[in-house]
Amino acid sequence: MTMQTPTLQPAPVPGQAPAAQGQPGAAMPPSGRQPEQRRKGAWNALRSMFVGRLDAVPLATKIVACTVVLLIVGTVSISFTLRQLVGNYMLEKTDSQLLRQAQLVLNSIDTVRQSNDDNRSNSLLGSYFVQRRNENNAIMPGEIVPVFKDGVSSKPLLPESGSRGTIQLQQPFTTSAVVSLNGRAVDHSTLTTAESPWRVVALGWKDESTGKTGICYIGLSLSDQLDTARTLTRYCIIVGCAIVILGALLATLVTQRTLSPLKRIEKTAAKIAAGDLSQRVPSAPENTEVGSLASSLNAMLTRIEQSFREQEETTAKMKRFVSDASHELRTPLAAIHGYAELYKMQRDLPGALERADESIEHIESSSTRMTILVEDLLSLARLDEGRGIDLTQQVPLTTLVTDATDDLHALDPDRAIHRGTLAFQPKDGATPSSLRFSDGPMPEVMLKGDGSRLRQVVTNIVGNIHRYTPSDSPVEISIGVMPASISPESLSRMPATETSLHHFTEAVDVSRSMQMGMKYAVIRFSDHGPGVPADSRSKIFERFYTADPSRARLKGGTGLGMAIAQSVVKAHRGFICASESDGGGLTLTVVLPIAPMEPKPLQPVGETHDAGRGRNAKSGGKTAKERRSRKE
Repeated sequence: MTMQTPTLQPAPVPGQAPAAQGQPGAAMPPSGRQPEQRRKGAWNALRSMFVGRLDAVPLATKIVACTVVLLIVGTVSISFTLRQLVGNYMLEKTDSQLLRQAQLVLNSIDTVRQSNDDNRSNSLLGSYFVQRRNENNAIMPGEIVPVFKDGVSSKPLLPESGSRGTIQLQQPFTTSAVVSLNGRAVDHSTLTTAESPWRVVALGWKDESTGKTGICYIGLSLSDQLDTARTLTRYCIIVGCAIVILGALLATLVTQRTLSPLKRIEKTAAKIAAGDLSQRVPSAPENTEVGSLASSLNAMLTRIEQSFREQEETTAKMKRFVSDASHELRTPLAAIHGYAELYKMQRDLPGALERADESIEHIESSSTRMTILVEDLLSLARLDEGRGIDLTQQVPLTTLVTDATDDLHALDPDRAIHRGTLAFQPKDGATPSSLRFSDGPMPEVMLKGDGSRLRQVVTNIVGNIHRYTPSDSPVEISIGVMPASISPESLSRMPATETSLHHFTEAVDVSRSMQMGMKYAVIRFSDHGPGVPADSRSKIFERFYTADPSRARLKGGTGLGMAIAQSVVKAHRGFICASESDGGGLTLTVVLPIAPMEPKPLQPVGETHDAGRGRNAKSGGKTAKERRSRKE
């Protein structure tokens, strides 16, 4: 049967007719957008406030708080689950005990009553409650009630006499206790035990002698089960509190230990922000997040410091370049201006024509020098921009070096010029690896590059030898091809120092042992002139560098030749450096990439042995011949 709820209509306003539904002029319900927007605004404000406060909490506090909350939730959940499982298990054991021993209790009612009368409630039979009822559910005399300490009795709360209520046979149920104190002082533990609920089962009984039937209620107090559950709960609380406290302490220690590198990173970042770019984050194992972060930060800081130093060096070079260029251009301009004024002053004097020719000659030489200087500056600017160079030509490098050698011989006929091959000398004991000159014909070398630019490099080097060394000092010019385990990009980024040349020779040694790498053409010009001090050798590639403080340029040149040579070599992904010659002087070494090495095909063992033996025989014959020629 269903009930209908009457619809409540609003009471009409006195003096106003009710508006029909859908009739124009009827009151429309207010739009629900404004309350919805207010709710959304309030929710967003509450969420932003909560999130803002949460974001303001330190990370270590968040981790420890989350750990403590998880431990509390886990401990409470485990304790509650364990209590429920133990309680259910003990309740099932009590039910099985009631059902299994019910017939024994019925058959031993006299024994149970005797145990109860003797106050032996601790015995097994003395702990049972027994109540019999007849077929009309009326309580029969002879009820057995357990008696506890100090005369306290307790029995379950059952339906009234004459009623069975909803109790079903052989279905155990739990009911509260009815306690009788008998006017005595009772301690708390006894009262708690007596007030414990009962587990009761109703069974049918029949007297075989009289034929009477009825229902018998048999019950057991749940005091022992509740005491076990309380003890278990108490232990769970103690152990749970200990686990939470120890977990909080351990989480605090581990969090502080784990986040201590982050604090060091923070302090390092503060020092770097203060301007000390040399600071680095302390290293940590890279398999951890903090270690990976520290490694990445150190790599980033290295790049930043390198970029900052390069920027400072570029700025300093630019300032020095502008100053030097202004100084170099001012000298010929001042000469042109001075000789022009001298010509004006002396053109009306006798012999003005001869003096005019002399002035024009000085003006022409100064303008020529300035033209060469401007052309060199223009070449450098184009090379810096990557223009004015074609790297797709096949260049006969040996021909370029030979032509430059012939030019040097034409300029200095008295100079001894030795041509030869440049070979690699492996490390021998304490002697480091090096490049060795062997007199003889130079090998033919071809590579891709810009022929005119490479010729300019060789010409500038030979021109410096002609200008800055005595005309009778010997010169060794050699070419060699050797592999090296270094990429052209890395080679071109190396500074023009002797340390870089040593790294190159080490890469050659590694490539010879591993049979892999890049083939490079190595050109070396060694003179035996006055040389350059060790601290100034890398500076000869700077623009407008000169060892002459007066910048008189008495020997010609603009101070840009070696700078142009270095720019051309770097454009070819090569390397150039200056070092000291054996016996004194200056050696310029140019390294240019040719092509990657091709792997050598494997040969049978017999052929390899025969070929090696043939080579040894040939080398041995050549060595003997050389020895005979040396003795002669």
